[in-house]
Amino acid sequence: MKKNVSKNDSYIRYGMAVVLIVLAYLYTWWLLIPAVILIITGYRQVCHIYSMFGCSTCKIDTKE
Repeated sequence: MKKNVSKNDSYIRYGMAVVLIVLAYLYTWWLLIPAVILIITGYRQVCHIYSMFGCSTCKIDTKE
């Protein structure tokens, strides 16, 4: 699968995952599910929702 998540986007996903993990500790464990999804998509640099809409945050190489 082609990468469609940039490094900056990955770092944002990791940050959001940390916030969700803290909130899961404080309130409910259900918040761990989206946190794990954010960590996986940040690590693999592939977001299936981006793929469905044809979006990408990676830089485009235009070699002509």
